[in-house]
Amino acid sequence: MAYALPNLPYDYTALEPCISKSTLEFHHDKHHAAYVSKFNEAVAGTDLDNKSIEDVIKAIAGDASKAGLFNNAAQAWNHSFYWNCMKPGGGGQPTGALADKINADFGSFDAFVEAFKQAGATQFGSGWAWLVLDNGTLKVTKTGNAENPMTAGQTPLLTMDVWEHAYYLDYQNRRPDYIADFLGKLVNWDFVAANLAAA
Repeated sequence: MAYALPNLPYDYTALEPCISKSTLEFHHDKHHAAYVSKFNEAVAGTDLDNKSIEDVIKAIAGDASKAGLFNNAAQAWNHSFYWNCMKPGGGGQPTGALADKINADFGSFDAFVEAFKQAGATQFGSGWAWLVLDNGTLKVTKTGNAENPMTAGQTPLLTMDVWEHAYYLDYQNRRPDYIADFLGKLVNWDFVAANLAAA
């Protein structure tokens, strides 16, 4: 059951000036496409071929003999999720049940923002910052390389890619500026709220 590379949910120029057309073309059309292609090649004809990509990720997490398959599966999924975590004119603050839950579990929206910025800025090397639901409680976490919180029983609600290819063309070494723009101008809180409602 081949996993298809999803189209971006917006135009290549839609996130400018925060994320440029060049970054999205390289990131989606080259990096993400390669993960999808390598995953499909690796899983074809195996006993995992009829499973969803989420089930493959959970089934092989921690199995060193399947590290290559895991990395491509998780990176294919992580990127598909990441694109939906952003939208043109995004950012600001969430409303409704999501806002109430953030205030309840973090104390305030500002406290969440600080935790999320810290996770993104302190992820050494490549990886991801996440807002997850863990046993009914919202938490901020970070993962290295291709790792995904679902392998720890957590439900991803929001992610930010902090691999250099996500921001280097636009921000060079200024990862904190990319993080600030992601939270302030890009986050698709409607998508995050829908993930929470479905969890």
